[in-house]
Amino acid sequence: MRSARRARSADTSAAVEDGADSRTYSIRELAEELKLTPRAIRFYEAKGLVSPKRVGASRRYDRRDRARLILVVRGKNLGFSLEDIAEYLTLYDADTRQIAQLKHLVAKVDDAIERLERKRADIERSLHELKDVQARAHAELGRRQGRT
Repeated sequence: MRSARRARSADTSAAVEDGADSRTYSIRELAEELKLTPRAIRFYEAKGLVSPKRVGASRRYDRRDRARLILVVRGKNLGFSLEDIAEYLTLYDADTRQIAQLKHLVAKVDDAIERLERKRADIERSLHELKDVQARAHAELGRRQGRT
């Protein structure tokens, strides 16, 4: 049983590596898997981030579309704009060695880290000030309650 599963897995891996994986996905399948709404996926399609095949009135997404949606979701979760993500995907398609894409990614990640570190410093400064106000307010409240 295990050897049959391993053989199937190896066959599937070889098919994927050869580009022979012709599996397609419905919008509903991808929405469930990626925890998106079908409307969000259609929005990404309208922005040119994915381009599903049409089968009658329905959309069929291939492996490439699925991978692109995964990158879109990951990029959005990391705070990148759709324009940044679109540029990244365009570079991916243009350069088979993905050097330009990786350089773009490094620059955007460096910028994001710098932006988040500035936000963290701002938050830490605000927390320090709020804790100072809180301590003074508690002290004053204690003094005033002690007078009554």
